[in-house]
Amino acid sequence: MQTQKPRIVVVGGGAGGLELATKLGNKLGRKNKAEITLIDRNTTHLWKPLLHEIAVGTMDEDVDAVSYRGHANAHHFFFRVGTMIDLDREQREVVLAPMRDEEGVEFLPSTRIPYDYLIIALGSISNDFNTTGVKDHCLFLDSPTQAHKFHTKLLNKFLRIQRIAGEDDNVRIAIVGAGATGVELSAELHHAVHEIHNYGFNAVSNEHLHVTLIEAGPRILPALPERISGAAHSELVKIGVDVKLNTMITAASNEGLHTKDGQLIPADIMVWAAGIKVPDFMANLAGLETNRINQLHVNEFLQTTRDSTIFAIGDCAQFTNPDGSRVPPRAQSAHQMASTCYKNIIALLNNKPLQAYKYTDHGSLISLASYSTVGNLMGNLSKGSMFIEGRLARMVYISLYRMHQIAIHGLIRTGLIMLGGRLNRWLRPRLKLH
Repeated sequence: MQTQKPRIVVVGGGAGGLELATKLGNKLGRKNKAEITLIDRNTTHLWKPLLHEIAVGTMDEDVDAVSYRGHANAHHFFFRVGTMIDLDREQREVVLAPMRDEEGVEFLPSTRIPYDYLIIALGSISNDFNTTGVKDHCLFLDSPTQAHKFHTKLLNKFLRIQRIAGEDDNVRIAIVGAGATGVELSAELHHAVHEIHNYGFNAVSNEHLHVTLIEAGPRILPALPERISGAAHSELVKIGVDVKLNTMITAASNEGLHTKDGQLIPADIMVWAAGIKVPDFMANLAGLETNRINQLHVNEFLQTTRDSTIFAIGDCAQFTNPDGSRVPPRAQSAHQMASTCYKNIIALLNNKPLQAYKYTDHGSLISLASYSTVGNLMGNLSKGSMFIEGRLARMVYISLYRMHQIAIHGLIRTGLIMLGGRLNRWLRPRLKLH
């Protein structure tokens, strides 16, 4: 039975979830017209496309992270830290896992959060396709925790080279999956080694870094146009990345990665970025319709197909375009879905017609650290697709993050954040070294 004041719950504080909770809080929470609650397992928000920079150390999480609690207080919604593990559709409650401390001792039992309208924005995690040894030996750059582990391993290797010259001078990093994450991480690593000379690691050079990028298909960035793929491939080879195409990984071990044709690719640090899926508990969650990677099927209004009070946005939603194609799991998709979902929640509360979601592809950009940026812009600017690279592409790439910041902070606050960022580049090290 719906309360007098609607309870709107958003699960997942990624790009789409945080933008949606912020807009709902500013519109409804501020006027006490609805109770908005955001649930996330972390206490801070980071824009997922930048996790590779945190992993390498070229971005400082302490500066760019957004505190959910502080943000909720400023934008008139509530925040609950927790991990969703189930859904009770009959009682309209989200079930959260018990919370445990670092020793594994439970300090908070499983709790239930009631809702009248639920928006699931859980995003996605890496899909290892049940490949032998991957869970035990590879890192997945889909969370800040994994990014921190990579950063620690990388700094430890650099420190060993600096302190024990000649014993083991190789930093062998293998990255499986040549999508955006794999390509951008490969370039960022070489940029980091170039910068680290300024901070007491004078014994470390790009000659010590051996990055292997592995792709099962015939080219890198398979989801993007061939011209972008070719330009990015050329840049990676130019800076020293070993790109292996048509190479299927069948297992991971302490020594490295094993290929289908029996070869071993030696590696000290292994990263798996070969595909995505939604967390396994989402498979047929509470009788909702899901696909093989656990995405929730949604209708034209982003409502789940079997429950009109539950919406899904971002990577965890399967939306099929009128032409039969599926909306890709990108930040721009989550941003657009959040905007449509916001309008439809407001429409439901006011008994107005819902708005159909329409995906607009504005193009794709791939950052190759300081070396280059390549991509294509689509839409009214070029009446189709326009290939861009270099400084212009870098400016547009950065602007995508600025658009996300404007969506959650507003124009004035984002301007102040940009000013603070410029000051930090002058005051703070260019690499995070701890």
